[in-house]
Amino acid sequence: MTSRVDGPLKVTGRAEYGADHTFPGLVHGYVVLSTIAHGEIDTMDVTAAKGAPGVVGVYTPFDPLELRTPATPFMGETWVPLQDKEVTYYGQPIGFVVAETYEQARDAAMLVEVSYLTRPAQTSLEDGLASAEEPPAARDGGPSALAVLAPDVESIEDALAESPVVVEATYTTAPQHHAAMEPHSAVAVWGPDGLTIHSGNQGSNLQAAELAMALDTKPSEVHAVNPFVGGAFGGKGRTSTPAFLAAAAARVLDRPVKAVLGREQVFTATAGRAATVQKIALGAEHDGTLNALRHDSWCSTPLDRSFVEPTSHGTSREWYATRNLAISQKMVPLNIPPTTFMRAPGEAPGSFALESAIDELAVALGMDPIELRQRNNSTAPPGKDLQWSSKHLDECFRVGAARFGWADRAPHGRTDGDWLVGMGTATAMFPALRFPATVGITLLPDDTAVVATSGADPGTGLLTVLSLVGGESLDIPPDRVVPRLGDSTLPPGGMSGGSTATASAGTAIMIAAAKAIDELLALASALGAPFDGMDVSYADGRVLAGDRTMSFGELLRALGRPSLSVTGSSAPGEELTKHSFSSFGAQFCEVRVHKWTREIRVSRMLGVFDAGRIINPVAARSQILGGMIWGVSAALHEGLEVEENGRFANGDFASYLIPVNADIPEVDVHFLEYPDTLHNSVGAKGLGEIGIVGMAAAVANAVHNATGIRVRHIPILIEDLLDES
Repeated sequence: MTSRVDGPLKVTGRAEYGADHTFPGLVHGYVVLSTIAHGEIDTMDVTAAKGAPGVVGVYTPFDPLELRTPATPFMGETWVPLQDKEVTYYGQPIGFVVAETYEQARDAAMLVEVSYLTRPAQTSLEDGLASAEEPPAARDGGPSALAVLAPDVESIEDALAESPVVVEATYTTAPQHHAAMEPHSAVAVWGPDGLTIHSGNQGSNLQAAELAMALDTKPSEVHAVNPFVGGAFGGKGRTSTPAFLAAAAARVLDRPVKAVLGREQVFTATAGRAATVQKIALGAEHDGTLNALRHDSWCSTPLDRSFVEPTSHGTSREWYATRNLAISQKMVPLNIPPTTFMRAPGEAPGSFALESAIDELAVALGMDPIELRQRNNSTAPPGKDLQWSSKHLDECFRVGAARFGWADRAPHGRTDGDWLVGMGTATAMFPALRFPATVGITLLPDDTAVVATSGADPGTGLLTVLSLVGGESLDIPPDRVVPRLGDSTLPPGGMSGGSTATASAGTAIMIAAAKAIDELLALASALGAPFDGMDVSYADGRVLAGDRTMSFGELLRALGRPSLSVTGSSAPGEELTKHSFSSFGAQFCEVRVHKWTREIRVSRMLGVFDAGRIINPVAARSQILGGMIWGVSAALHEGLEVEENGRFANGDFASYLIPVNADIPEVDVHFLEYPDTLHNSVGAKGLGEIGIVGMAAAVANAVHNATGIRVRHIPILIEDLLDES
């Protein structure tokens, strides 16, 4: 069994997260939030706050910290606080109070008096559907609406009309929040070389670049450090409000500044998942063959239209073979906090709608839901010539059905005492992606190797992957590899997101290792070197020639060299012109619904996944478990409730429901290991996000199997299952 490299540090409390850092003279900042959803700040009376004990600075749009709006090719523009008086959502950062202690800053912030010129606020997605807008572009840069029609078909409506069996329904998903264990925070200190910022983020070099632009300073003068990140899931992809404010205030005050969002503040001062409305129509032959699939989606988005949840594009565009396909995506700008990437953006909420609709079609056909899915298995995304590089979804369903006992499933569930028991299943897919990444390898005289990149490990196990792939590529034991990441001075590792880190960094490691070995052999056989003029080779961390052998550390010592350093870079390339890439999975769920109370209990779960080569089985299983649990949470627990005035009614951990141990049974995870070297040299495909995909639909489908009641929104409530008769 492979142990996590960072495990001992984390379980003993020695891992230092952003807010754990302290410096002499440190002061604390507290963020002031708006109490309206739409309008303009008229006045801010900060007299009492400035006179409060310990206060050293109060900043508002009337007396702002100097910050510019950063824009990067990868992330676009990132909003920075306090630069104007406009308020576009309830809980927007509008002020920053700095004091000697956290409590003094918090208490002084409560003394800031704000008056507003209020405007009407639009906070309801349902009410805004009539005025929905076209988004700027789909995630891949394509159009927001597209159709793929058979040659003899003029419209998707014609294809549906000609289908013997048609199901059509509307599905909705609630807004959610990342709710990471580590709240967004930052500790900023300026020195002779510039700014050092300790702040949990999904890419330290990206954070450093954004801060350099925002502070109008040289990139070389910003050092971002985040070796440990207490959860992110997409919510720490951009530089946070605490990081911007702490960095700017520390420069003005010439003192280190720490800013930590309170748990309730995290729900509005950072970004979450959009709410969605999705209308799906499926047309099929009596044998289950899909003739037509129409998937129209709407999602909430903030007034700046900065993010669109690509539900139809993330699912129906690729999942099933069909002669006729039409998808569309629209957005509804609202006075709500920002929305952003959240684990499996698009695919997670989109799969609830699509996989529920597929289940409804199976019921209408009187067909087993697995058989229906296998009958419409795609060899390539509809309308594309590029076949999947590797796809074993049918095997996922076959293995899963056998392990889960699917053959015992009754079409209308079964009864166990006072409990109604049902089974459900769903497909899971998530694109296999790679981001550009550079990794450095340094061979040392003590026969260890440092494998380093600026990328982040927000709990995903990337540190251990660096050790494992680094050891394999250098042909040395993993415990002789020293992995390093989370530091912007290291080779740029890009974003840890999109289930890309292993494929991206792993491929770069292999490239760097090959370069390191080549340079080592060149040194070994150079004039005057221990293997001068000899035909040398490398194995097991050693240079070989004839009957002579030296470890790379011995060679470096013999040459008097302190180290040998190289870098390797990897990026998506021509493989994208040859194949389509995805990870695949089959989700299974059994639920028990109490006859009288209508309480829903998940009793069994199984996920079977085809995600390429599994580098670290222990961490991989953990990642999938977390995703599957999150899927149950989406189905039965999570959902932000937006009041008419834009306030989150349940924006705290007391009211925002998430599962606890008692809600989750033992979960079974199984991997089909088919390395996909057409995707990358490591053979790994993404699996961080696919665990959540399809799980909410599997739960809802199981609820229908148990009760006969089809619930088309999540989270599912007890009220949804009450017998109205």
